[in-house]
Amino acid sequence: MRSTESSVAMRDIAPQTARLHAPEEIDISTGEDTYRAAFLKRLHRMRLYAPAEAGVFPPGDAHRAALLEELHQRFSEGLSGSSRRLRFWRKKYAWRVVVGGAGVLKRALDIAAAAALLIGLSPLFLAVAALIKLTDGGPVFFWQTRVGRWGREFPFPKFRSMVVNAEQLKDSLLGQNHHEDGVTFKMRRDPRVTWIGRIIRKLSIDELPQLWNVLKGDMSLVGPRPPVPREVVLYTLADRRRLDVTPGLTCIWQVSGRGDIPFREQVKLDVQYIESRSLWLDLKLLLKTVPVVLLGKGAY
Repeated sequence: MRSTESSVAMRDIAPQTARLHAPEEIDISTGEDTYRAAFLKRLHRMRLYAPAEAGVFPPGDAHRAALLEELHQRFSEGLSGSSRRLRFWRKKYAWRVVVGGAGVLKRALDIAAAAALLIGLSPLFLAVAALIKLTDGGPVFFWQTRVGRWGREFPFPKFRSMVVNAEQLKDSLLGQNHHEDGVTFKMRRDPRVTWIGRIIRKLSIDELPQLWNVLKGDMSLVGPRPPVPREVVLYTLADRRRLDVTPGLTCIWQVSGRGDIPFREQVKLDVQYIESRSLWLDLKLLLKTVPVVLLGKGAY
């Protein structure tokens, strides 16, 4: 039954797509097919459209060609070449203004908030630094290399919450990883954490030095958390979508369970943010972060 329906659908589509010849065979210098032919050529170069032989389209290409034809008819019918060109440029630059304007506002919010918090929380920073130093005499900050937008690495500071040789001890604890996928490492009762470390990790105070990264532009207030290089090596192509935007201090999964959420679900929520991000969404996530941090749920 399904194969019969597919055959009928192909017969219905074929007349619409038969006139969409192979892009290389279309002369784009004349005729009203100029823009459609040029677009098909570009898709062919990008391997998103494969021209069919003798008007016979494989199911995927036939469906794709039919959609292209529908879009051409919907947006170009009744318009001259100059009108089509004007509409294209108008939509293109209107989109750039909207997206660019939102980016400018987001960056302005990052700078203003990060600067205000760094100044306002400076007494807390001093107190935490003193307690860390008095605990074992080690360095106040723990520096890591993290991976940001499009794979760019940058230095990433945290208040040190573990013993000085924590990284050397990590390999011996991998078998107790709470995240079974093995990409990220989380352990509920990590023996490397100091007494002051448990407090500042519970309240996410150890993450506050990253406000400096926000001020510099390496990070944003809201965005997917930046991974370490050893995690990125294990990413699939789909996982790397997390690197499409500037990383942040908080995002959707940070207000939905934090460390209790497995890696694959983290990726799903990060992609959800990337595909729906807006200034309004950022503000809502920042407001939701406050009670989550104060309650300490999912932090360990």
